[in-house]
Amino acid sequence: MQPENHGRRRRSQISATRPLFRRYWPLMRPDRWRLAGAVLLLVVATACELAGVWVFGRITDDVLTTGVLAALIPLAAFWLGAAVLGGVAQYVGDWLSAAAAERFVARLRDHTFGHVVGLSPGTVDRMEHGDLVARLTDDVEEVEEIVGSGPVQAVSALLSVVAFGVAALVLRWELALLTFAAAPLLWFAARRFSRRIGAVADDERETNGEVVAVVEESLSAVALVQAYNREGLVRGRAAAAGGRWAAIRIAQARVHGAYGPLVSVVETLCVLAIVGVGAWEIGAGRLSLGGLLTFAGFISYLYPPVQSLGQLALGLAAARAAGDRVAELLDTAPEVTARPGALRPDVVHGDLELRNVGFQYPGAVRPALSDLSLRVPAGRTVVMVGASGAGKSTLTRLLLRFVDPASGQLLLDGVDLRDLSLDALREHVTLLPQETTILHGTVRENIAFGRPDATDAEIVAAATAADADVFIRALPDGYDTVLGDRGRFLSGGQRQRIAIARALVRNAPVLVLDEPTTGLDTDAVRRLLGPLRRLMAGRTTVLITHDLRLATEADYVVVLADGRVVEQGTPAELHRADNGHYRSLLHRWAVPAAAGRT
Repeated sequence: MQPENHGRRRRSQISATRPLFRRYWPLMRPDRWRLAGAVLLLVVATACELAGVWVFGRITDDVLTTGVLAALIPLAAFWLGAAVLGGVAQYVGDWLSAAAAERFVARLRDHTFGHVVGLSPGTVDRMEHGDLVARLTDDVEEVEEIVGSGPVQAVSALLSVVAFGVAALVLRWELALLTFAAAPLLWFAARRFSRRIGAVADDERETNGEVVAVVEESLSAVALVQAYNREGLVRGRAAAAGGRWAAIRIAQARVHGAYGPLVSVVETLCVLAIVGVGAWEIGAGRLSLGGLLTFAGFISYLYPPVQSLGQLALGLAAARAAGDRVAELLDTAPEVTARPGALRPDVVHGDLELRNVGFQYPGAVRPALSDLSLRVPAGRTVVMVGASGAGKSTLTRLLLRFVDPASGQLLLDGVDLRDLSLDALREHVTLLPQETTILHGTVRENIAFGRPDATDAEIVAAATAADADVFIRALPDGYDTVLGDRGRFLSGGQRQRIAIARALVRNAPVLVLDEPTTGLDTDAVRRLLGPLRRLMAGRTTVLITHDLRLATEADYVVVLADGRVVEQGTPAELHRADNGHYRSLLHRWAVPAAAGRT
């Protein structure tokens, strides 16, 4: 996805983790006690590991060196008990951390998806849908590390470093200081590597979205691809995007892979130094073998959390890149919002009025609508006709408040649409869009989408009125037949009749029909007229079309050209007018229609 005005670009700077933590923490707050419990239990697990190392040293000095086996039993029992307690604490702590993480991911995905579906359709259409899916899936999961597993791992690692570091200092501070000398080198390496992985991670997130976008677009247009023999072209596009993504992933792996061996080399040098100095201390009688092994055990437990802190820094760099992308999506503002104190009328009669409405799309050279005034009394039907680009479909976006007019007013029962809450407005206005949408689900679910609380009887009644009941019952499972993606196994007329049933069961007082006969042949249109009449009956209807056969269904016809009203009147009045725009449109429409019947 490329949100509006952003485009594909490389960010000049990776956002700091702290602002992202503050941004996303509210969604983690409900699980803060789980995180706290996880940290507490991981402290217990660390204490048990510390006790196990200490016991091993005691066994070395009191049992292995002396040969007194009787001393082994209490020490072994203590060690076993510590191991069991530590294992249980580690298991429950990891489970609590994972539960908090997954609950956060679910909340963030719901929050982000809810924001996206609240954006205006035009805004969403300007996004690359494949990249949008990547942000809602992969990126959302990455963000969790910033506020969940990342902080828990950091606290756990820091506690381990402190615990084993203090234990090493208490046991033999000279040796401890010697081993601590490597800490600045590890810190410097982690800092340098995290910067590099952060820059690579930003590109990796972008290219991952690009790959998903290419695949999604190609699959949605697979019929067109095959019809035009362009399989090679789309495969080439997918391969190119995949190649860029693979190159960045390889670079990412190279940076990640270099960090671990570097830490291992430093750790090995420290262990060799400990063994050398420890052997000299044992020879001088200042340290026992058990003490040396205990100290080596403390250091061996000290370095893994140090290394994990470095790896965590690398992981947080990638999480910051994902967090930026999700934040960028959340910062995309809706084009329309409800005013404070917006009205929620319980009853709407359906009186529509447009007063000097004007609208121009961003970047357009001329307005889509100019000074449009019109009144549609409740229960009446007005047909808006005109050539493509005349501004007809723009009116549907205005009536549903997908966009707001640049000038003038749209009123419903005398109230400006901007003074109504968005959900109340859309509850009382039903749109039958130009592109018939069939959702993946059963026929029953598709019809009930218009009103989820509709009863089975209401669903069947709506389907019957839409002239769809017969063909629905002929489907393999009737109303429980699962329709495939976009209802591709149905004819265009069947899809449209299910959409009409959906609108009927919604039973809103205002109806907006946007090119309801697009793509249908003459027979399908003829069969659709009856359901359309039943749908429009008693409702305030704005019918947008350039199929002039539908004009006879109107109480009033408005002819648009270049965003302006150029002619209006009843169908009979406009048909009688000499050299009128409507007569001209009727003549141009009749010629190809007649040709299509031959």
